[in-house]
Amino acid sequence: MKISDFLSSDPEVVSGAVVFKGTRVPVDALFENLAGGSSLEEFLDDFPTVERRQAEAVLKLASKDLKGFFGKKAA
Repeated sequence: MKISDFLSSDPEVVSGAVVFKGTRVPVDALFENLAGGSSLEEFLDDFPTVERRQAEAVLKLASKDLKGFFGKKAA
């Protein structure tokens, strides 16, 4: 799984913010919503242009990065 399969950044789209590929939804919106108490379902309902597989892939990639940061083998 490559991050570029799910995310993109283009200076012409949302001022270059990292967004879910094919959308104008910043990836930060996912983490902000989850941190604010929203479920993944609620996020997907609020941002219908984001596909479930995109959101799940971003969460999985973030998990792998965190495990790598602490020297743990990613599952």
